[in-house]
This record gives sequence, structure tokens and C-alpha cells, in this order.
Amino acid sequence: MKKTIVIIDGMGGGIGAALAAKIRPLDGLEGPEGKTELEIIALGTNGVAAERMVKAGAHRGASGENAVKVSAGLGDFILGPIGIVIMNSLMGELSPVMAEAILKAPGERILLPLENDHFYLAGLEPLSLAKMIDRAVDYLRVRLTGAPPPIAKR
Repeated sequence: MKKTIVIIDGMGGGIGAALAAKIRPLDGLEGPEGKTELEIIALGTNGVAAERMVKAGAHRGASGENAVKVSAGLGDFILGPIGIVIMNSLMGELSPVMAEAILKAPGERILLPLENDHFYLAGLEPLSLAKMIDRAVDYLRVRLTGAPPPIAKR
């Protein structure tokens, strides 16, 4: 079964690069419909972010508002920081057009709950970025394979 994973990030692309590196080894996992073949698409709000995600393991990448608008809908899963669904976040790199395209895309969104200067996420336990990425990838693995969710590590 082929699944497309879209990773969206901006600024330096570090979060997206970390996600790409952790997701790439999931290619070939056995799922309920047979082996999972992954295509990882990196969408950056800028060229630096897209390039960094491709170097980390994404199969292909593109950048800019139109690339996000056109390609967000390709993913069975969309991963990135929560700011990708909030207009004008990521220091203004995430335009309203991008946020709308990501929210309207049919794929399942797996978002990292990173706080930003202009919003606060109440009720979440504080986790390191590395743990957030691990949890996001663990959840993706569960969705791809149908395996039981791993026990959350604090």
C-alpha cells in the first residue's frame, strides 16, 4: 500500500528535517494491507526549509505559498508544528492561503503542539521537542500499521 506523507515547516526547517529523518525508516513497514510504501514530500514556507527536509530524508520538496496550496492535498498524512494551521504564524511565513489549504486538505494532520508568541496551548504537559517528534512518529506508525499505540514515555 502506498501512502504519501507531507511534512510542512518553515523558517530553518529543523523540525521538518527531524520528522523526515524519523519517518524515512518507516518505509516498508508491514501494515494491514501489506507492506507500506512511503513517499515523503517536504513543503517549506521557504527554500531553505524545503532543502533541509529533503537532505534529511524527504523524497522531494518544494517551497512557497503556491507549492503548499497545491501540494498539501497530496498527503494521506500531514505533519508539522501546529503553527502550520494558524495564519500568519511562523513569524509571518505561514500565510492565510497556506493555513486554509492545510486545513482543507483531506489528509490526517499530526501536529506538534509548539507554542508561539501569539498563542498559548492550555492543558498540555510540557515536552521537549525531541519527545514531541517521537510521539508524532509513533502515532504515524500506529496509523500505518494498525499496531497498538506505544506506551507514552515521559
